[in-house]
Amino acid sequence: MTYPTESFFNLMKSLPDNRSCREFLEKYRWNGMPKCPHCDHQSDKHYRLKIGGVFNGLYKCRHCGKRFTVTVGTMFEGSKAPLDKWFYAIYQFLARKKGISSLQLSRDIAVTQKTAWFMLDRIRHNLDETGNFLSDKFDGVVQVDETFIGGKNKGRFKFNRGRSTKQKTPVVGLLTDDRVYAIAVKDTGSRTLKTIIYGLVKRGATVVTDEWPAYKGISIEYTHEVVTHHTKHYVNERGYHTNGIEGFWSHLKRGLKGIYHVVRPKYLQLYCNEFAYRYNTRHLTDMQRFIQFLMRPTERLRYSELCRGYS
Repeated sequence: MTYPTESFFNLMKSLPDNRSCREFLEKYRWNGMPKCPHCDHQSDKHYRLKIGGVFNGLYKCRHCGKRFTVTVGTMFEGSKAPLDKWFYAIYQFLARKKGISSLQLSRDIAVTQKTAWFMLDRIRHNLDETGNFLSDKFDGVVQVDETFIGGKNKGRFKFNRGRSTKQKTPVVGLLTDDRVYAIAVKDTGSRTLKTIIYGLVKRGATVVTDEWPAYKGISIEYTHEVVTHHTKHYVNERGYHTNGIEGFWSHLKRGLKGIYHVVRPKYLQLYCNEFAYRYNTRHLTDMQRFIQFLMRPTERLRYSELCRGYS
């Protein structure tokens, strides 16, 4: 079956029930070849099991004999929310440049705020692209910078500049022309910053930073360009700057402050993943981004893992 993908509105008109949503998900995740999540065996010969004479997407693997559906082993597994609500949440989350709050989503799809919050964090959890950046490292001209998020002021969460407040959470970012990566860290010391740079940037690349002393010494492995911000210079004499990563920080902070308001440090990495993914897919249309996400391998995140596992 061919689905209309020129707009989300037309797509959802063609998916009137959970069965059609499930078939749509099967098409873009499996492309006609069901894949067993238990043994990774992919075949169009898996057994199609019927309950009461009706096939509802339940398969039995011809290789390992275990049963599965298209949602087993994915972010949708175990969720009581139907797929059409999941599709709406994913589309709105990815299409809005600053995201969507759990309160707004709960009103839009008629679920509790707690359910909406858990759905959004399941999506964020599956936007982690650390593995991609470790295998395909930054090259060329790479801007590296740190920012600080958090701090309390008269009972309100705010987004400050500078390194003077212990309550702030440092975030390190790397950016080239086409992609960005942001990681929440415990400090911005030399060991932390150099470990990130050596792990994610190819040797011989040009690394552009500000004058923070922790970057000293990377010129052994890289061409190190320094921009002295404390003297009000934002482009050095060779034309290098960190304006790109500074612009990403501005967008991240406006989104956190304007939409989410309060972000606990233990969840900050999830929000970094969110804004980085939107930046890295900014050349796609909203529908292309939505379908690309559905085709990605995802994993289930349990509520207990979300509450206890992040730090």
